[in-house]
Amino acid sequence: MTQLTQRDAPLPTAPRHAAPRRNRSPEAAACVFGGAVAAGLGLGFLAVLVIVLWISSPYPDSGPGGALHLAAGLWLLAHGTELVRYDTLSGVPAPVGVTPLLLIALPALLMRRAARLGSASGDGSDGDEVLPAGVVFSAVLCGYLGVGCLATVYAAGGPMPADPLSAAWHVPLVAVLAAAAGVWAAKGRPLGPLPRWVPGVLRHAVVRPRYAVAVRAGTAGALSLAGGGALLVGLSLAWHGKEVEAAFLALTGVWSGRFAVLLLALALLPNAMVWGAAYALGPGFALGGGASATPLGFEGAPALPRFPLLAALPPEGPGTALTCATAALPVAAGLVVGWFAVRRAREVRRAETALTAALGALACGLLMAALAAVSGGPLGSGRLAEFGPVWWATGAAAFAWTLVPAVPLAVAVHSWRTRPLRKAAEAEEEALAADDEWHTGGGREVRWEALRRTAGTLVPDLAPPQPAPPAEPAAPPEGAPPSEGRSRRLTVVTGLGIDLSAALARPHPDPAAREGLAATASAPAAGLPPGPLPHAPAGDREPAAAAAPGAVPVPAVRPLAPPVAGARVLSRRRPAG
Repeated sequence: MTQLTQRDAPLPTAPRHAAPRRNRSPEAAACVFGGAVAAGLGLGFLAVLVIVLWISSPYPDSGPGGALHLAAGLWLLAHGTELVRYDTLSGVPAPVGVTPLLLIALPALLMRRAARLGSASGDGSDGDEVLPAGVVFSAVLCGYLGVGCLATVYAAGGPMPADPLSAAWHVPLVAVLAAAAGVWAAKGRPLGPLPRWVPGVLRHAVVRPRYAVAVRAGTAGALSLAGGGALLVGLSLAWHGKEVEAAFLALTGVWSGRFAVLLLALALLPNAMVWGAAYALGPGFALGGGASATPLGFEGAPALPRFPLLAALPPEGPGTALTCATAALPVAAGLVVGWFAVRRAREVRRAETALTAALGALACGLLMAALAAVSGGPLGSGRLAEFGPVWWATGAAAFAWTLVPAVPLAVAVHSWRTRPLRKAAEAEEEALAADDEWHTGGGREVRWEALRRTAGTLVPDLAPPQPAPPAEPAAPPEGAPPSEGRSRRLTVVTGLGIDLSAALARPHPDPAAREGLAATASAPAAGLPPGPLPHAPAGDREPAAAAAPGAVPVPAVRPLAPPVAGARVLSRRRPAG
């Protein structure tokens, strides 16, 4: 018992990584709650709007329960889910799949904000653990999809229930894209590295700047096409102003109904922009019953409901010069793609710039195909089953229209921006060529001969350098201490005021090196007559040089300028006024 109670071995403590694990559950729960709140806010906004319209309507068809069921159906419709309308004249259920693109912005923004807030929580202080991006993404998605399942079940009891199969993949698709965008923005919008399950070729390709520039150029081109479509819609609405007003007033006579029609028209304006862009690209859009509207003509008998936006369609019949002039919009979009495809870095080659412009055109085509796919859909059964642009035809036309002007413009802009560098390179090549001509063309020898004739014997003859045979180092005499380095030979030129008497007077351990130094000092300079160096007066010689043992007597040279002693520096005065 004593051994058990009085042991000195400490008890094992809990590992340090156990504390943060206890904090992960509250953080993940907060992310789940944030996703549920994001879905609830979208539902609440539509519910309040529908309740207000129901209260202001003089002919309410159902109670507040029906209005709430309709709000849940509209929330699912905002995600792209098809609704089913049972109260039709033929008794056959009719699907409603044209999603107002403006309604998609509400749940997408709320979901993105929830993902960003979930990623920002838990900064690592006070023992809190920073949740990984995958945990935040999964938690927010679980909360949002939980509310989506409840909304789908609740909308089934209303006048326009949602198709379960359509809701099963449309709602998760919007939630996944919005949550991924929120987490990506919270992490600083990194471009890599991608997960390991992604192929290596794709992981290495994403981080290259070519693809980022191409996506930017394609997005700019798609926005240009959408803006051109909005311009076409606005001009058409102004041109058919009387027909639009008549259709708006004929739908209902009360202000609440007209307000509802106005809200629906505003929510469908992004759809009309995409349809206008598809019209300018050439494929146009379908209007049910086999009818289609293109710049070349409006063919078929469309089965159109009475609605203000549909009253602004072009007249039936062949196309005119005014409708064919809409081809200027995709050409302008192609120029935009080519302009944005040029990088700031000037070391990129022309082939790389052309490839980037082509990829930008491809990105523009993919974006327009996606917008055309979500902007259309069925408005009923039978003749109204096809309504809106064909996505694959719109995407192919956008790619072809933007590719033709984008590549030449990108190459031209690249050439213009790199023009100063090319000029500098050409100037450098010309300078190098001139330098080579100076050395190899005989100009150097002619100039040197002219200088020699003018200066006389001061300039020696320019003779080709003769390769000197390698000199063998002289062996030091026996008994002499080894020298620390090689002896340097000095060439003395008279008239420069250089006094080497002190260097020559210093005792050198190697007598042979001392003799070579003295011989070099007494050798004639190039271009000077041979002979001994001029002697200076006896008073100018340094006594230290003469007194040093073993020194070679070399006359001192008078300097070019006498030394200055006792100089006084006077400050300059600034002149007055």
